[in-house]
Amino acid sequence: MLMELLAVMAPVLCGAAIGFFWVRLGNEYPMAFVTRLVLYIGTPALILNALGSAEIDNSSFLRTGLATLTVMALLLALSWPFSRLIGKPWKVAVAPLLFSNVGNMGLPVSLYAFGQAGFAYAITIMVTMSLLQFTLGAWLASTSGNPLRSVVRSPTIWASILATTLLLSDIHMPRFVANSLELISGFTVPLMLITLGVSLASIRVRNLAAGVGFSALRIPFAAACAWGIGTLLELPPLALHVLVMQMAMPVAVYNYMFAQKAGREPEYVATLVFCSTLAAFLYLPALLAVLGAEMGQ
Repeated sequence: MLMELLAVMAPVLCGAAIGFFWVRLGNEYPMAFVTRLVLYIGTPALILNALGSAEIDNSSFLRTGLATLTVMALLLALSWPFSRLIGKPWKVAVAPLLFSNVGNMGLPVSLYAFGQAGFAYAITIMVTMSLLQFTLGAWLASTSGNPLRSVVRSPTIWASILATTLLLSDIHMPRFVANSLELISGFTVPLMLITLGVSLASIRVRNLAAGVGFSALRIPFAAACAWGIGTLLELPPLALHVLVMQMAMPVAVYNYMFAQKAGREPEYVATLVFCSTLAAFLYLPALLAVLGAEMGQ
């Protein structure tokens, strides 16, 4: 079991460590270029490749998306008392509570822990959360203008719609398209991990106690919500376990970017991202061990 957990976490840790120490050693990293490359090309290709070749029945796919939306709705409904509990304004606390790092960290962990079948469910969850993050999250970060404009212009959203249509219609892409998408999507996960490490190296932590306390409250709470909702909706065991793990991921780096844009305590949100990500390397192996035992692995 220990070696299996190491096989899952080692690639994630190594990828993030490369980015972290690359920057800390004084090397340049083209963050803006890589972010746009991953966001506009890599992620859409990854979504189309994963869902286009996924062997998921329509019922399980739709129930996984519904379960994700339901968990997010429950977290949103409880975000006001949660913000009062931690003593922060609602608009500061709600995004870190809702949006976990289902992309940069969640996808690699899902791939290595649950294989291609689990990876397809992880993509489904990421697509659903991304839709909310680029609508609700953009609205929370906006001070003026129309945040829905970013949704319309997002290749990730359009790739999600196309991939969902292909999956539900049982339409297979031409082989030359599928091979091209597989090749292009191959750079996405490694770049996600390296960029995560670069982001962590760039974040300044002000209050470790606040970050640790937030993580100790949010992570088990979100995981419990995911387990309860997934069980209620009778998700397949693999989909249920991927949902629990994805919702238990650390606070997404995007929350820090949104907080900077809106001027809503970005240093506090940066602390949440940093502390929860470091904590993930401690609690994720334990969570994966529990989920693996549940599936008899």
